[in-house]
Amino acid sequence: MVKPARTSRPWFLMVPGLLALAFLVIPLIALLWQAPWGSFGAILTSPTALDALRLSLITSVIATAFAAVVGIPLAWLLAREVLPATNVLRAFVLVPLLLPPVVSGVALLVAFGRRGAVGQFLYSTFGVQLPFTTAGVVLAEAFVAMPFLVITLEGAFRSLDRRYEDAAVTLGASSWTVFRRITLPLVGPSLVAGAVLCWARALGEFGATITFAGNFPGVTQTMPLAVYTALESDRSAAIALSAILLLVCVGVLIALRGRYLRPVAP
Repeated sequence: MVKPARTSRPWFLMVPGLLALAFLVIPLIALLWQAPWGSFGAILTSPTALDALRLSLITSVIATAFAAVVGIPLAWLLAREVLPATNVLRAFVLVPLLLPPVVSGVALLVAFGRRGAVGQFLYSTFGVQLPFTTAGVVLAEAFVAMPFLVITLEGAFRSLDRRYEDAAVTLGASSWTVFRRITLPLVGPSLVAGAVLCWARALGEFGATITFAGNFPGVTQTMPLAVYTALESDRSAAIALSAILLLVCVGVLIALRGRYLRPVAP
C-alpha cells in the first residue's frame, strides 16, 4: 500500500503571518475594548450623532443608487471592451481607489466648484452650487465609492457564460430584454456585493467629503466627520461613533463573504 505523500507545511510563514494579523486586528479590538458601551445610548441619541447618522444614511444610499445607475452600464462596457482604449479607461475608473481622499476632494473642487470646469457652467446657467452642500456630499461619496461597484460587476460580466445571451438573441429577444432578463439576473449576486461594498465605502468616506463639501452640522457633517469633530472635544463620543462604523463594516464583510461573493451561476 502506497502511503500518501506528506504535505509540506511552510512553517516559516507562520510568524510573519501572525504578526500581520495582529497588526491589523489589535487596533480594531482596542477600539471596541475602549468603547463606552455604558453610555452608548446617550451618545448615539444626541442631536449631533442623530443628524450625522441620518445624513450619512441618506447620502450613502443616494450615492449608491447613482453609482448603480451609471456604474452598471460602465462595468458592462469595460467587460465587453466596447469602448476604445479600454485598458486606459479602466485605469481611470480605478484611480479614485488609489488617490488620497483629499486629492479626490480637490479634483472635485476644480471640476464642480463654482469656478470649476463644469461647476461654473452649472452655477451661471442653472444657479446650481455643489460644493459645501448635501448634494456635494453625495457627489464626493459616489466618486470614491463607485469603483467598488464597477470592478466587482466587470469581473462578473467577464466570467458570464454568453451562450444564454446568444440563445435569447437567436430567439428574437431585443438587446434590452436580454440585458434585463438574462444578463442582470445572472450577475445578481455580484451586483448585490458591489452595491453593498459601494454603500459601505460611501458611508465611511471622509477626506473627499470634508474637502469638497465641508463639515457643517446637519448639512454636510456625516458620521466620519462627526468622529473627527468629536475627537477634538469628546474622546468617548468619537470612540463610540467609530465603533458603530467598525461594526457596520465588519457586518457587511461577513454577510458578503457568506452569501454574495460566489462565482456567477451558469
